[in-house]
Amino acid sequence: MTRVIKVGGRPQGDPALATTLAAGWTRDGGGMVLIHGGGDEVTALQRAFGTTSSFVGGRRVTTAEDIDLVRMALSGSANKRLVSTLVEQGISAVGLSGEDASLISACPMDAKSLGHVGVPHRINVAFLRHLLSGGYLPVISPVSRNGSDELGAALNVNGDDAAAAIAIAIGAAELLLVADVPGVLREGEVIRELSVAEARDLVSDGTARGGMQAKLHAALTAVEGGVPQVRISDILAIDDLTRGTVLRGTGGERLS
Repeated sequence: MTRVIKVGGRPQGDPALATTLAAGWTRDGGGMVLIHGGGDEVTALQRAFGTTSSFVGGRRVTTAEDIDLVRMALSGSANKRLVSTLVEQGISAVGLSGEDASLISACPMDAKSLGHVGVPHRINVAFLRHLLSGGYLPVISPVSRNGSDELGAALNVNGDDAAAAIAIAIGAAELLLVADVPGVLREGEVIRELSVAEARDLVSDGTARGGMQAKLHAALTAVEGGVPQVRISDILAIDDLTRGTVLRGTGGERLS
């Protein structure tokens, strides 16, 4: 079983993350691909350089000046810090970005509204399988290679979108989107299961906003692309396969 796990920026600060990932890695027999975010770190770096952050639909507007800051924060410090904590747990983790070996090729999403923001359109599956078969845990920054002639060499891809594209491409058994909440909430309670129609409704009626809106978009993309199961939850869900909000595709069954 291969699982794709995306860890947001805030959960990366939890001291339990590395040990929990190590337990999940052992449980899965090494079949894991990890994608990370780091939005707060990008925001802090932007402030240090005198710029501000703005978002549209949970995605960061990225100018030509911002893209190098995004590279520094995500492909640089966040990626290597996460890799280091995993290596300390005895995992053969290797840090990459979507730019390396054209791991993730993307196209501009909406240059007028979002700037240097992309949507994945091709994954280097052979490269990922080579790493997995060699016993490595790929730890991936979602900064991606621009596969078009517009806007320069790199694009800022939302980590949830990157994780969904990778899960589809490699035929993952599950996509787990790790956030700082235990699941999709309604009146403070975790929704245990969502249909595709219910997930769409949460987005369209404004119940899901910001980062959760982006997660549901990615979850819908994944199940519509053939991933049997997507979960949205917190760090504990990495090793507890029953935890969180589940969105399943046709014929998908809850993992156990």
